[in-house]
Amino acid sequence: MVVRMRATRAHRNNRRSHHALVAPTLAKCECGALARRHQACAQCGKYRGRQVIDIVARAERLSARSKRKAKEVRESGKAEKKAEAAAKKSA
Repeated sequence: MVVRMRATRAHRNNRRSHHALVAPTLAKCECGALARRHQACAQCGKYRGRQVIDIVARAERLSARSKRKAKEVRESGKAEKKAEAAAKKSA
């Protein structure tokens, strides 16, 4: 079936002219790192001169989380090996 009122390439491209991606605007923080405007700095945790994010606590929390995830992965691998061994013994 053919579209009766087909949009031309020009009309389609005019419509899509607003779909272009724009790079985020970056500003220099007090610490010298580039950060997105109107957001706290990821390096030092400051926003407009005030400390709003505790970077040390955040790093500790992330490291504890990654250790916990790694432990879960190791344990799940052990459980799979035990299940495979039990299956071999019963077969």
